[in-house]
Amino acid sequence: MSVVVYLAACVFGFSSVLLFRRRPGTAQRDPLTVSTCAAIVLGALVFVCAAPLTLSTVNDLTGIPNFGAPLTYGMLSAYSCSLLILLVNWRGGPREQVRRLVLRCVAAYGAVIVAIVVLFALGDARTERLTDLDTYYATTPGLREMILLYLLGHSAAMLAMCAVCVKWGRAVTGLLRTGLRLILAGALLDLLGFQATKYAAVVARWTGHDLDFLSTSVAPPMASLAALICSAGFVLPRLLPAAVAQWRSLGDHRELGPLWSAVRFASTAPQPRTAWWWLPQERLRWREVSIHDALLALAPYFDEDVRTRALDEALRAGRSPHQARIDAEAAMLAAATRRATAHEQPLDAPSPYRLHATEVPGTSGLVELARALPRCPWTRPDLRVR
Repeated sequence: MSVVVYLAACVFGFSSVLLFRRRPGTAQRDPLTVSTCAAIVLGALVFVCAAPLTLSTVNDLTGIPNFGAPLTYGMLSAYSCSLLILLVNWRGGPREQVRRLVLRCVAAYGAVIVAIVVLFALGDARTERLTDLDTYYATTPGLREMILLYLLGHSAAMLAMCAVCVKWGRAVTGLLRTGLRLILAGALLDLLGFQATKYAAVVARWTGHDLDFLSTSVAPPMASLAALICSAGFVLPRLLPAAVAQWRSLGDHRELGPLWSAVRFASTAPQPRTAWWWLPQERLRWREVSIHDALLALAPYFDEDVRTRALDEALRAGRSPHQARIDAEAAMLAAATRRATAHEQPLDAPSPYRLHATEVPGTSGLVELARALPRCPWTRPDLRVR
Protein backbone atom coordinates (compact mmCIF):
# COMPACT_ATOMS: atom_id res chain seq x y z
CA MET A 1 0.00 0.00 0.00
CA SER A 2 2.86 2.39 0.78
CA VAL A 3 4.26 2.07 -2.74
CA VAL A 4 0.88 2.96 -4.28
CA VAL A 5 0.49 5.96 -1.97
CA TYR A 6 4.01 7.20 -2.72
CA LEU A 7 3.36 6.84 -6.45
CA ALA A 8 0.18 8.90 -6.13
CA ALA A 9 2.16 11.55 -4.23
CA CYS A 10 4.78 11.70 -6.99
CA VAL A 11 2.19 12.04 -9.74
CA PHE A 12 0.28 14.59 -7.70
CA GLY A 13 3.35 16.70 -6.96
CA PHE A 14 4.80 16.54 -10.47
CA SER A 15 2.12 18.90 -11.76
CA SER A 16 3.44 21.64 -9.44
CA VAL A 17 6.89 21.16 -10.99
CA LEU A 18 5.36 21.67 -14.42
CA LEU A 19 3.66 24.85 -13.29
CA PHE A 20 6.86 26.22 -11.79
CA ARG A 21 8.95 25.16 -14.80
CA ARG A 22 6.61 26.97 -17.15
CA ARG A 23 7.43 30.45 -15.81
CA PRO A 24 10.21 30.16 -13.23
CA GLY A 25 11.08 33.84 -13.37
CA THR A 26 7.61 35.10 -12.48
CA ALA A 27 6.12 32.18 -10.55
CA GLN A 28 7.27 33.49 -7.18
CA ARG A 29 5.53 36.82 -7.81
CA ASP A 30 2.24 35.28 -8.92
CA PRO A 31 -0.05 34.50 -5.94
CA LEU A 32 -2.17 32.17 -8.06
CA THR A 33 0.83 30.10 -9.16
CA VAL A 34 2.24 30.02 -5.63
CA SER A 35 -1.08 28.98 -4.09
CA THR A 36 -1.65 26.35 -6.77
CA CYS A 37 1.79 24.84 -6.25
CA ALA A 38 1.38 25.00 -2.47
CA ALA A 39 -1.96 23.19 -2.61
CA ILE A 40 -0.60 20.46 -4.87
CA VAL A 41 2.57 20.00 -2.79
CA LEU A 42 0.57 19.81 0.44
CA GLY A 43 -1.73 17.26 -1.18
CA ALA A 44 1.29 15.18 -2.13
CA LEU A 45 2.63 15.46 1.44
CA VAL A 46 -0.69 14.21 2.78
CA PHE A 47 -0.23 11.03 0.75
CA VAL A 48 3.35 10.67 1.93
CA CYS A 49 2.37 11.13 5.59
CA ALA A 50 -0.57 8.71 5.27
CA ALA A 51 1.54 5.85 3.93
CA PRO A 52 1.91 3.06 6.55
CA LEU A 53 5.68 3.05 6.06
CA THR A 54 5.86 6.77 6.83
CA LEU A 55 3.58 6.41 9.84
CA SER A 56 5.72 3.61 11.23
CA THR A 57 8.92 5.59 10.66
CA VAL A 58 7.54 8.73 12.30
CA ASN A 59 6.31 6.75 15.27
CA ASP A 60 9.71 5.10 15.70
CA LEU A 61 11.64 8.36 15.36
CA THR A 62 9.50 10.24 17.87
CA GLY A 63 9.02 7.31 20.23
CA ILE A 64 5.33 8.19 20.46
CA PRO A 65 2.84 5.54 19.27
CA ASN A 66 0.58 6.90 16.52
CA PHE A 67 2.30 10.30 16.40
CA GLY A 68 1.94 10.03 12.62
CA ALA A 69 -1.83 10.40 13.02
CA PRO A 70 -1.93 14.07 14.15
CA LEU A 71 0.85 14.78 11.67
CA THR A 72 -1.26 13.39 8.82
CA TYR A 73 -4.47 15.02 10.04
CA GLY A 74 -2.70 18.34 10.50
CA MET A 75 -1.23 18.09 7.00
CA LEU A 76 -4.70 17.28 5.62
CA SER A 77 -6.11 20.34 7.38
CA ALA A 78 -3.32 22.47 5.90
CA TYR A 79 -4.17 21.03 2.48
CA SER A 80 -7.85 21.94 3.00
CA CYS A 81 -6.79 25.46 3.95
CA SER A 82 -4.58 25.75 0.87
CA LEU A 83 -7.50 24.77 -1.35
CA LEU A 84 -9.62 27.57 0.05
CA ILE A 85 -6.74 30.04 -0.34
CA LEU A 86 -6.33 28.89 -3.94
CA LEU A 87 -10.00 29.53 -4.60
CA VAL A 88 -9.67 33.01 -3.07
CA ASN A 89 -6.69 33.85 -5.29
CA TRP A 90 -8.38 32.33 -8.33
CA ARG A 91 -11.46 34.48 -7.83
CA GLY A 92 -9.31 37.58 -7.30
CA GLY A 93 -10.63 40.97 -6.26
CA PRO A 94 -9.24 43.91 -4.28
CA ARG A 95 -5.87 43.09 -2.79
CA GLU A 96 -6.88 43.89 0.78
CA GLN A 97 -10.01 41.77 0.51
CA VAL A 98 -8.04 38.80 -0.83
CA ARG A 99 -5.47 39.23 1.95
CA ARG A 100 -8.21 39.38 4.59
CA LEU A 101 -9.87 36.19 3.34
CA VAL A 102 -6.55 34.38 3.18
CA LEU A 103 -5.76 35.34 6.80
CA ARG A 104 -9.19 34.12 7.91
CA CYS A 105 -8.60 30.74 6.27
CA VAL A 106 -5.17 30.45 7.86
CA ALA A 107 -6.53 31.40 11.29
CA ALA A 108 -9.44 28.96 11.11
CA TYR A 109 -7.43 25.96 9.98
CA GLY A 110 -4.51 26.92 12.19
CA ALA A 111 -6.90 26.59 15.13
CA VAL A 112 -8.06 23.23 13.80
CA ILE A 113 -4.47 21.96 13.59
CA VAL A 114 -3.74 23.12 17.15
CA ALA A 115 -6.93 21.45 18.38
CA ILE A 116 -5.93 18.20 16.64
CA VAL A 117 -2.59 18.15 18.43
CA VAL A 118 -4.17 18.99 21.80
CA LEU A 119 -6.86 16.33 21.46
CA PHE A 120 -4.27 13.74 20.50
CA ALA A 121 -2.24 14.63 23.58
CA LEU A 122 -5.33 14.30 25.79
CA GLY A 123 -6.34 10.94 24.33
CA ASP A 124 -4.95 7.51 25.06
CA ALA A 125 -3.38 6.08 21.87
CA ARG A 126 -0.91 3.56 23.22
CA THR A 127 -1.57 0.86 20.63
CA GLU A 128 0.02 1.63 17.26
CA ARG A 129 -2.46 1.47 14.37
CA LEU A 130 -1.10 2.15 10.89
CA THR A 131 -4.17 1.59 8.71
CA ASP A 132 -7.28 1.60 10.91
CA LEU A 133 -6.68 4.26 13.55
CA ASP A 134 -9.89 6.13 12.70
CA THR A 135 -12.09 3.16 13.49
CA TYR A 136 -9.94 1.59 16.21
CA TYR A 137 -10.02 4.79 18.31
CA ALA A 138 -13.45 5.99 17.14
CA THR A 139 -14.88 5.66 20.65
CA THR A 140 -11.81 6.77 22.63
CA PRO A 141 -12.29 10.14 24.39
CA GLY A 142 -10.07 12.86 22.93
CA LEU A 143 -9.14 10.80 19.89
CA ARG A 144 -12.79 10.52 18.93
CA GLU A 145 -13.10 14.30 18.83
CA MET A 146 -9.78 14.60 16.96
CA ILE A 147 -10.97 12.25 14.23
CA LEU A 148 -14.29 14.01 13.90
CA LEU A 149 -12.61 17.43 13.83
CA TYR A 150 -10.24 16.66 10.95
CA LEU A 151 -13.08 15.10 8.96
CA LEU A 152 -15.33 18.11 9.52
CA GLY A 153 -12.56 20.54 8.59
CA HIS A 154 -11.88 18.71 5.36
CA SER A 155 -15.60 18.41 4.59
CA ALA A 156 -16.03 22.17 4.99
CA ALA A 157 -13.30 22.84 2.43
CA MET A 158 -14.72 20.35 -0.06
CA LEU A 159 -18.26 21.70 0.29
CA ALA A 160 -16.98 25.24 -0.24
CA MET A 161 -15.15 24.09 -3.36
CA CYS A 162 -18.28 22.43 -4.73
CA ALA A 163 -20.37 25.55 -4.13
CA VAL A 164 -17.79 27.82 -5.78
CA CYS A 165 -17.33 25.51 -8.78
CA VAL A 166 -21.08 25.31 -9.40
CA LYS A 167 -21.42 29.10 -9.14
CA TRP A 168 -18.42 29.95 -11.32
CA GLY A 169 -19.17 27.20 -13.83
CA ARG A 170 -22.23 29.12 -14.99
CA ALA A 171 -20.26 32.29 -15.67
CA VAL A 172 -17.15 31.02 -17.49
CA THR A 173 -16.43 29.07 -20.65
CA GLY A 174 -13.65 27.15 -22.33
CA LEU A 175 -10.78 25.62 -20.41
CA LEU A 176 -11.70 27.40 -17.20
CA ARG A 177 -15.12 25.75 -17.19
CA THR A 178 -13.50 22.38 -17.92
CA GLY A 179 -11.11 22.92 -15.02
CA LEU A 180 -13.96 23.83 -12.69
CA ARG A 181 -15.86 20.71 -13.71
CA LEU A 182 -12.83 18.57 -12.95
CA ILE A 183 -12.42 20.24 -9.56
CA LEU A 184 -16.11 19.69 -8.86
CA ALA A 185 -15.83 16.03 -9.85
CA GLY A 186 -12.79 15.58 -7.61
CA ALA A 187 -14.46 17.35 -4.68
CA LEU A 188 -17.62 15.25 -5.03
CA LEU A 189 -15.56 12.07 -5.24
CA ASP A 190 -13.71 13.15 -2.09
CA LEU A 191 -16.98 13.85 -0.30
CA LEU A 192 -18.71 10.64 -1.36
CA GLY A 193 -15.81 8.24 -1.81
CA PHE A 194 -13.51 9.29 1.02
CA GLN A 195 -15.37 11.29 3.64
CA ALA A 196 -18.73 9.54 3.47
CA THR A 197 -17.04 6.16 3.87
CA LYS A 198 -14.94 7.48 6.77
CA TYR A 199 -18.03 8.88 8.48
CA ALA A 200 -19.93 5.64 7.92
CA ALA A 201 -17.13 3.50 9.39
CA VAL A 202 -16.71 5.79 12.42
CA VAL A 203 -20.45 6.04 13.12
CA ALA A 204 -20.71 2.26 12.77
CA ARG A 205 -18.15 1.93 15.55
CA TRP A 206 -20.18 4.34 17.67
CA THR A 207 -23.25 2.14 17.25
CA GLY A 208 -21.39 -1.11 17.88
CA HIS A 209 -21.06 -2.26 14.26
CA ASP A 210 -18.02 -3.05 12.13
CA LEU A 211 -17.65 -1.34 8.76
CA ASP A 212 -13.90 -0.87 9.05
CA PHE A 213 -13.31 -1.99 5.46
CA LEU A 214 -14.89 1.27 4.27
CA SER A 215 -12.18 3.25 6.07
CA THR A 216 -9.24 0.99 5.29
CA SER A 217 -10.00 -0.35 1.79
CA VAL A 218 -12.44 2.05 0.09
CA ALA A 219 -11.54 5.51 1.39
CA PRO A 220 -7.77 5.65 0.57
CA PRO A 221 -8.00 4.94 -3.19
CA MET A 222 -10.99 7.26 -3.48
CA ALA A 223 -9.02 10.03 -1.79
CA SER A 224 -6.07 9.50 -4.15
CA LEU A 225 -8.25 9.59 -7.25
CA ALA A 226 -10.17 12.65 -6.01
CA ALA A 227 -6.96 14.55 -5.30
CA LEU A 228 -5.54 13.75 -8.73
CA ILE A 229 -8.73 14.90 -10.46
CA CYS A 230 -8.76 18.13 -8.45
CA SER A 231 -5.12 18.84 -9.27
CA ALA A 232 -5.87 18.25 -12.96
CA GLY A 233 -8.69 20.77 -12.71
CA PHE A 234 -6.43 23.40 -11.14
CA VAL A 235 -3.55 22.81 -13.53
CA LEU A 236 -5.36 22.21 -16.83
CA PRO A 237 -6.50 25.80 -17.55
CA ARG A 238 -2.96 27.06 -16.89
CA LEU A 239 -0.84 24.32 -18.46
CA LEU A 240 -2.86 23.19 -21.48
CA PRO A 241 -2.45 26.42 -23.49
CA ALA A 242 1.29 26.33 -22.78
CA ALA A 243 1.45 22.64 -23.72
CA VAL A 244 -0.38 23.31 -26.99
CA ALA A 245 2.01 26.19 -27.74
CA GLN A 246 5.02 23.95 -27.07
CA TRP A 247 3.56 21.24 -29.33
CA ARG A 248 3.04 23.73 -32.15
CA SER A 249 6.57 25.04 -31.65
CA LEU A 250 7.88 21.49 -31.93
CA GLY A 251 6.01 21.05 -35.23
CA ASP A 252 7.30 24.39 -36.58
CA HIS A 253 10.84 23.52 -35.51
CA ARG A 254 10.67 20.29 -37.49
CA GLU A 255 9.11 21.95 -40.52
CA LEU A 256 11.88 24.53 -40.60
CA GLY A 257 14.40 21.69 -40.93
CA PRO A 258 14.72 21.78 -44.76
CA LEU A 259 15.07 25.56 -44.79
CA TRP A 260 17.65 25.53 -42.01
CA SER A 261 19.64 22.79 -43.75
CA ALA A 262 19.73 24.87 -46.92
CA VAL A 263 20.82 28.18 -45.39
CA ARG A 264 22.69 27.31 -42.19
CA PHE A 265 26.06 27.72 -43.93
CA ALA A 266 25.30 31.42 -44.37
CA SER A 267 24.20 32.13 -40.81
CA THR A 268 26.61 34.13 -38.68
CA ALA A 269 24.40 34.16 -35.58
CA PRO A 270 26.15 32.55 -32.59
CA GLN A 271 24.78 29.09 -32.07
CA PRO A 272 24.29 28.24 -28.39
CA ARG A 273 24.92 24.73 -27.19
CA THR A 274 21.34 23.53 -26.89
CA ALA A 275 20.72 21.40 -23.84
CA TRP A 276 18.37 18.46 -23.64
CA TRP A 277 16.09 20.32 -21.24
CA TRP A 278 15.41 23.15 -23.69
CA LEU A 279 11.73 23.38 -24.49
CA PRO A 280 10.55 23.46 -28.14
CA GLN A 281 9.77 27.19 -27.98
CA GLU A 282 13.35 27.97 -26.98
CA ARG A 283 14.75 25.78 -29.74
CA LEU A 284 12.38 27.34 -32.29
CA ARG A 285 13.35 30.85 -31.23
CA TRP A 286 17.04 30.22 -31.87
CA ARG A 287 16.37 28.52 -35.20
CA GLU A 288 14.17 31.42 -36.30
CA VAL A 289 16.84 33.98 -35.41
CA SER A 290 19.53 31.98 -37.21
CA ILE A 291 17.46 31.57 -40.37
CA HIS A 292 16.65 35.27 -40.54
CA ASP A 293 20.35 36.01 -40.15
CA ALA A 294 21.14 33.62 -43.01
CA LEU A 295 18.48 35.18 -45.27
CA LEU A 296 20.01 38.58 -44.62
CA ALA A 297 23.45 37.24 -45.57
CA LEU A 298 22.06 35.71 -48.80
CA ALA A 299 20.19 38.87 -49.88
CA PRO A 300 23.07 40.05 -52.17
CA TYR A 301 22.55 36.86 -54.22
CA PHE A 302 18.80 37.25 -54.77
CA ASP A 303 18.09 37.28 -58.51
CA GLU A 304 14.94 39.16 -59.50
CA ASP A 305 14.79 37.42 -62.89
CA VAL A 306 14.65 34.00 -61.23
CA ARG A 307 11.83 35.10 -58.95
CA THR A 308 9.82 36.69 -61.79
CA ARG A 309 10.02 33.62 -64.04
CA ALA A 310 9.15 31.29 -61.17
CA LEU A 311 6.18 33.50 -60.23
CA ASP A 312 4.82 33.53 -63.77
CA GLU A 313 5.10 29.76 -64.07
CA ALA A 314 3.42 29.17 -60.72
CA LEU A 315 0.51 31.40 -61.70
CA ARG A 316 0.16 29.59 -65.03
CA ALA A 317 0.10 26.31 -63.12
CA GLY A 318 -3.02 27.48 -61.29
CA ARG A 319 -1.55 28.36 -57.91
CA SER A 320 -3.08 31.14 -55.83
CA PRO A 321 -1.27 34.48 -55.90
CA HIS A 322 0.01 33.97 -52.35
CA GLN A 323 1.25 30.44 -52.94
CA ALA A 324 2.81 31.49 -56.24
CA ARG A 325 4.67 34.24 -54.38
CA ILE A 326 6.03 31.74 -51.84
CA ASP A 327 7.11 29.32 -54.59
CA ALA A 328 8.87 32.13 -56.43
CA GLU A 329 10.68 33.18 -53.27
CA ALA A 330 11.78 29.59 -52.71
CA ALA A 331 13.17 29.44 -56.24
CA MET A 332 15.04 32.71 -55.76
CA LEU A 333 16.42 31.47 -52.43
CA ALA A 334 17.50 28.17 -53.99
CA ALA A 335 19.36 30.00 -56.73
CA ALA A 336 20.99 32.27 -54.15
CA THR A 337 22.21 29.34 -52.04
CA ARG A 338 23.69 27.66 -55.13
CA ARG A 339 25.58 30.83 -56.04
CA ALA A 340 26.77 31.34 -52.44
CA THR A 341 27.90 27.73 -51.93
CA ALA A 342 29.81 27.93 -55.26
CA HIS A 343 31.64 30.97 -53.85
CA GLU A 344 30.49 33.15 -56.75
CA GLN A 345 30.45 36.90 -56.50
CA PRO A 346 27.24 38.62 -55.32
CA LEU A 347 25.07 40.10 -58.04
CA ASP A 348 25.87 43.58 -59.23
CA ALA A 349 22.23 44.52 -58.87
CA PRO A 350 20.62 42.16 -56.33
CA SER A 351 16.87 42.12 -55.99
CA PRO A 352 15.51 44.66 -53.51
CA TYR A 353 12.56 42.34 -53.00
CA ARG A 354 11.59 41.51 -49.40
CA LEU A 355 10.65 37.95 -48.62
CA HIS A 356 7.21 37.30 -47.20
CA ALA A 357 8.86 35.55 -44.23
CA THR A 358 10.56 38.80 -43.22
CA GLU A 359 7.34 40.82 -43.37
CA VAL A 360 5.11 38.74 -41.08
CA PRO A 361 5.65 38.25 -37.34
CA GLY A 362 6.31 34.82 -35.92
CA THR A 363 7.41 31.74 -37.81
CA SER A 364 4.43 31.26 -40.13
CA GLY A 365 6.21 32.88 -43.09
CA LEU A 366 9.35 30.84 -42.57
CA VAL A 367 7.31 27.65 -42.33
CA GLU A 368 5.61 28.44 -45.65
CA LEU A 369 8.99 29.04 -47.25
CA ALA A 370 10.34 25.81 -45.79
CA ARG A 371 7.39 23.85 -47.19
CA ALA A 372 7.89 25.32 -50.64
CA LEU A 373 11.63 24.71 -50.73
CA PRO A 374 11.58 20.90 -51.31
CA ARG A 375 9.38 21.30 -54.40
CA CYS A 376 11.53 24.13 -55.72
CA PRO A 377 13.02 23.53 -59.23
CA TRP A 378 16.67 23.49 -58.14
CA THR A 379 17.98 22.08 -61.41
CA ARG A 380 15.58 23.61 -63.93
CA PRO A 381 17.73 25.00 -66.76
CA ASP A 382 15.47 28.01 -67.27
CA LEU A 383 15.74 29.02 -63.60
CA ARG A 384 19.46 28.49 -63.09
CA VAL A 385 21.63 31.44 -62.27
CA ARG A 386 23.19 32.72 -65.45
